[in-house]
Amino acid sequence: MLGISAIAAYQPDWVLPNEWYDSLLSRKFVKHTGIEKRPISEEDEVALAVRAVQNLAAETGCDPGDCAAVVFVSPSFVPMCAARKLMDGPRARQEKLFRAAHRVVDELPMSPRVILANNAFCSGYARAMSIVLHKVQPSLELQQDEFILVITSSRISRITDFGCQQTGGLFGDMATATLVSRGDSKKYPVHFELIDSQFGKVPTQRPFFDFENRKDVLVPVPGGGRQTETERVVFSMDGMGIADIAPRAMAQAAAELAEANKLAPNDVQFVVPHQAGAAIVRLAGMKLEQAGFEAEVINGMTREVGNVSSGSVPFTLKHQWDRLRGNILCPVAAVGAPGKNEVSCGCILLRSTAIHAKTAA
Repeated sequence: MLGISAIAAYQPDWVLPNEWYDSLLSRKFVKHTGIEKRPISEEDEVALAVRAVQNLAAETGCDPGDCAAVVFVSPSFVPMCAARKLMDGPRARQEKLFRAAHRVVDELPMSPRVILANNAFCSGYARAMSIVLHKVQPSLELQQDEFILVITSSRISRITDFGCQQTGGLFGDMATATLVSRGDSKKYPVHFELIDSQFGKVPTQRPFFDFENRKDVLVPVPGGGRQTETERVVFSMDGMGIADIAPRAMAQAAAELAEANKLAPNDVQFVVPHQAGAAIVRLAGMKLEQAGFEAEVINGMTREVGNVSSGSVPFTLKHQWDRLRGNILCPVAAVGAPGKNEVSCGCILLRSTAIHAKTAA
């Protein structure tokens, strides 16, 4: 059995408030998302990831030398299929996610036997945990006092058009580091058992997401200023389309994972969904209620950080660490590959070790 022993996060100091956008953000946007400000990073994803792991070591005393595997997740790298079309050769090569994963390891005092990387956008954490359970664990021969690191690092600000009314205020930059250890580890005791994790894609009638080369792009500068970049590769997203499909996808993923693990809806105590925005989480909660779930649905985590994409579930788990008890479902939903008629979704099933302590008492 594997489980989560600890989670750390790193949030950049530069925070961009809603006031910076002036009339670019509508009242409807703010009400729908619940976002009031978001962190912006001047450092790249590798530096953010290193800082998160350093925070993990400082907060827990873990020895990076005990790291046996790293799964690096970043939603802000432009997939190579798009990078090759929109960028010259040297710039496109900088978007190679696997190379970034190795750079993270090289900057830390660790020598993992396995290094993997993935970009499933906002579904990245569920996909990473699926990889840990179904790919890494069976072949790694993880020792009792070794651990696996799942690192999320998001710098979506570098691919954002801040002048876009739909997407300019959505995302915040952040990195997280999750320490996954064996259930019998005394050095790194498990707080949440990792019971199961699934990830998949669902076909849609049209694409919701792509990348493009856009001219005269509005971007922020430290100190509250603005400037215009002559040209920038940015993402484009049908926000309303995703807002319609994501709640249903998350609810369905949660229900399917519960059923696969023979859990009735009333066996689930908490749902920690991807924090895409307050209204989307509320709608996901309504869909879950319709399926018979009575669990508490965690919401409202976007207020001071925005949508931190693949980092939102570990960020929420960290901040709700001592509240979460029993069986916990963590459903996610995200855009699919650029220009493809698809969305991705998944779910993680955790069980708090406190449930065993209560039973033993």
